[in-house]
Amino acid sequence: MKNTKDIRIAIISSSFRMEVARALERNCIARLKRSGVTRSQIDIFRVPGSLEIPLVAKKLAAKRTYSALIAFGAIVKGKTYHFEQIANECARGCMDVSLAYEIPLIFEVLAVYDIKDALERAVGTRENKGVEAAESALSMIRTLSDI
Repeated sequence: MKNTKDIRIAIISSSFRMEVARALERNCIARLKRSGVTRSQIDIFRVPGSLEIPLVAKKLAAKRTYSALIAFGAIVKGKTYHFEQIANECARGCMDVSLAYEIPLIFEVLAVYDIKDALERAVGTRENKGVEAAESALSMIRTLSDI
């Protein structure tokens, strides 16, 4: 694995449902710090909503300065098809970026049926997606450096 001092991570967070994104960020950063990544090695970029995440991810991946990208947001099902459109296209766009630039893009844009479910995954201690995102990013950095 790369020495943690050489790791740079970019977090891309949706400003919509900010309480979820901020909780995910806090838990992710805390976990990264416990692994030896300093706060100065982590950049945070905010976008208006989840659909804007893939474009910013693409621009960041093209810079080739980051070891991994992490996407945070929450999409809550309403009464229209909009939920599916945003969730599916955000996921597809992020996967496209990851494959095109061969960079880990950890996808924790939570598509849920109730905001309470997103908050439980963002602030909970049993299943915390911010912590899982940090662990996945570090694992992927390690795996790719071994290839």
